[in-house]
Amino acid sequence: MMVLKRTLNRHVFLFLMMLVLASNYSLYHTPFGLQVLPENTNIIVIASMFDLAFIAPLLLMAWKRKLNWKNFVIGIAGGLITIRFLIPMEYLKPFEAVIWIGFAVEGGLFLLEILVIVTLVKYLPRIIRTVKNSSLPVIFAFSKAVDDQIKSYPVIRIICSEMLMFYYAFATWRSSPQSWTNVFTLHKKSSYMAMQIMLIHAVIIETAGLHWLFHEKSMILSVILLIINVYTVIFLLGDIQAVRHNPALLTDEKIYLSLGLMKRIEIKWSDIAEIIEEPEQLKQKLPKNTIDFIARDFEEVHPDVILKLKRPIEAVLILGMKKEFEQVAIRVDELAQFKAVLKEKFKMKNK
Repeated sequence: MMVLKRTLNRHVFLFLMMLVLASNYSLYHTPFGLQVLPENTNIIVIASMFDLAFIAPLLLMAWKRKLNWKNFVIGIAGGLITIRFLIPMEYLKPFEAVIWIGFAVEGGLFLLEILVIVTLVKYLPRIIRTVKNSSLPVIFAFSKAVDDQIKSYPVIRIICSEMLMFYYAFATWRSSPQSWTNVFTLHKKSSYMAMQIMLIHAVIIETAGLHWLFHEKSMILSVILLIINVYTVIFLLGDIQAVRHNPALLTDEKIYLSLGLMKRIEIKWSDIAEIIEEPEQLKQKLPKNTIDFIARDFEEVHPDVILKLKRPIEAVLILGMKKEFEQVAIRVDELAQFKAVLKEKFKMKNK
């Protein structure tokens, strides 16, 4: 009940932001709004600019729970650009210089991102050499090499996520999954691969049907849908290979868990507080602070173990997004061997 209440309270900020945008849009683009505008619109326009450049970004940050100065400055710049498209230019002429500030800030951020991308390209040969020499799976070694060479930026995380997708989708079909000591697959006793292949078939059929349907009516829409569907197929192929090539790995220092391109985490043994394996607890609905490494199946499945952590640990999700979790739910194919190794290493590191 408390979780539901917090969720509802959080979504109030999103509702208020949408209300701010809708009310300002209706003021300048509906007959009723135009009727209530006074002859001297400067005061109303200033109020709208304050709403869009300050209030809306604050509400958005409150909803996303990312209140900081960096996001606030970016939000103001984005708000100033939104003003240009939401308020007709005839009302904005006295404030045109202010609007260009938003474009200037966003342009500066864009140039900064281009510089970061150039830096990534510059260090890419060194990163690739590091990955080849690493004893870790590529999905972990690549991210670690990038973090060691380049400061972590959102654009870098997104690009690296896309590079991993293309790598697994096109460069891993001739190679067999590497063999390490103490590795455990997550997908072989599930319907994960079958479901992914079914999705690929569905996307291909949808692509053919929609392309034929739209190519005469709207070539642009047809091309956009084609690009999206091709990207989806590449992502699903990459995800299949990432699952095959990256089983759970238990080393002396850490446990490395990944489920395709969707999520991955590395946990030090010293950060594990408890190993939960009671059947009743495992069958309960997983709380929101839990990340699961459970391959999808046609029937309902439950985790084999849950690792309760001493502190929140950061996991990497799709497109390089990061989020902290306090528990990790795991389902493996070889449960007995996995539990034996898991408990042995946990006891050794927590004596």
